[in-house]
Amino acid sequence: MQKRLNIKEVAPNALKAMIGLEMYLSKASMSKTTKELIKIRASQINGCAYCINIHTQDAIKNGETNQRIFLLNAWREAEGIFTDEEKIVLAITEEITLIHQKGLSDETYSKALQFFSEAQIADIITAIITINLWNRVVLSTHLPIGQSLA
Repeated sequence: MQKRLNIKEVAPNALKAMIGLEMYLSKASMSKTTKELIKIRASQINGCAYCINIHTQDAIKNGETNQRIFLLNAWREAEGIFTDEEKIVLAITEEITLIHQKGLSDETYSKALQFFSEAQIADIITAIITINLWNRVVLSTHLPIGQSLA
């Protein structure tokens, strides 16, 4: 891949704003497990090896099992592996990441309200938007696995 710009050097204020989203999410009402599932699943959809690498490692450090990470791409067929709440979060993640298809459906949103408050759903949406932003920056700049973005 052709070497491209370093966002930290070229647009430090943009990077600072992105880190601000991460700071907000660090205090959000969802578990570390949920955050990492969102990050891994969105990154899988977007084909972001850099982010998949980071977030699978982070998930394992936070106690996630290899089995659940391996099955994340096929979560709908992995009976008994993910909780109902996690399945809703993963559905929201896919629908927002693939926003061009139909966006967050009324059906998925209604199901989410059975498990989460509106404030929690807002945090879930923010987490999904944030990882999609990171995926797009990393993929657009051809950031190599292992190189620091920040």
